[in-house]
Amino acid sequence: MNIHTPELDRQPSREEAEAALAVLKRWAGKASDAEIATLDSAVAYLLPGEGYPALSRVYPSDFVVDEAYKDSLPDLQNGPASLIRGEKALIQHVGISNFRLPIRYRTRDNGDLTLETSVTGTVSLEAEKKGINMSRIMRSFYAHAERDFSFAVIEHALEDYKRDLESFDARIQMRFSFPVKVGSLRSGLSGWQYYDIALELVDVAGVRKKIMHLDFVYSSTCPCSLELSEHARRTRGQLATPHSQRSVARISVEVKPGTRLWFEDLIDLAREAVPTETQVMVKREDEQAFAELNAANPIFVEDAARSFCQALKGDGRIGDFRIVASHQESLHSHDAVSVLTEGETFAQESLDPRLFSTLFHVG
Repeated sequence: MNIHTPELDRQPSREEAEAALAVLKRWAGKASDAEIATLDSAVAYLLPGEGYPALSRVYPSDFVVDEAYKDSLPDLQNGPASLIRGEKALIQHVGISNFRLPIRYRTRDNGDLTLETSVTGTVSLEAEKKGINMSRIMRSFYAHAERDFSFAVIEHALEDYKRDLESFDARIQMRFSFPVKVGSLRSGLSGWQYYDIALELVDVAGVRKKIMHLDFVYSSTCPCSLELSEHARRTRGQLATPHSQRSVARISVEVKPGTRLWFEDLIDLAREAVPTETQVMVKREDEQAFAELNAANPIFVEDAARSFCQALKGDGRIGDFRIVASHQESLHSHDAVSVLTEGETFAQESLDPRLFSTLFHVG
């Protein structure tokens, strides 16, 4: 008959475990490999520099993963809340940036185009969730990129996105360089102008918005400098030239539900508002024409923002919008900038510290 005392059911303390471990290490240090194997081969791991298993250094190209093996793989990113480091707080945006793949786009003038596209996709993450499976974002895009176009790719990917990641809010943006063939001012030549465009789909609490972003590059001639130059010519016979510079407006618009705003439509609106767009193909007669065009349309950065605003407000397909303009001065060692917003979508009190530096276009 075996008589068990209450001591056998008691959980050992940490101090007792440490003492037992020390005894085991001393024994293993003097025991032979056979003795260790007879007791428990895991004891070999207690010896410094000993017991490390011999691992294969040849890549197993014929290894096949089955469902059971996949189920055995650790998944720390989707682990329990107990694994969360730091504060258990809601994260508004978590995902991927600059994931690139070819996407097809429907255009107004050039038919269908396939363009290299940079994707940024994020979801909100609840406070009690450890993380998200970011590869699902990429898989969603590959699933739809072959058969959908433009905003339809984002819409279908976003549906997968929210379902697979079990998120309330999601945002996806596709950014690309859009080519448009434009004519010169007088010589009859034409060339390809490239426009930085981004399409964005935002789904917050079930409310979905389509947003289009355009960087429009133009020349801005300072009205004050123009008048001062003319004053020097007129009163003193002194040759003088007004200062002008490459300028950029980042125009962001909400596309109203049920309407279609082509990329070319937004470009045309910008060009009508500020006609001094930088040129692609230029001969002498075009250069002279551009000088005349700038003299006919001198513009401060405030004028630019308001001119774009007037054009956007006149289009019934456009809801809220934002205009960020930067005149990259040739007179000053700083730039002249302005921000104009309409509606709640783009309203903000704080500016990204590097917002305006992202408007530099180097050609």
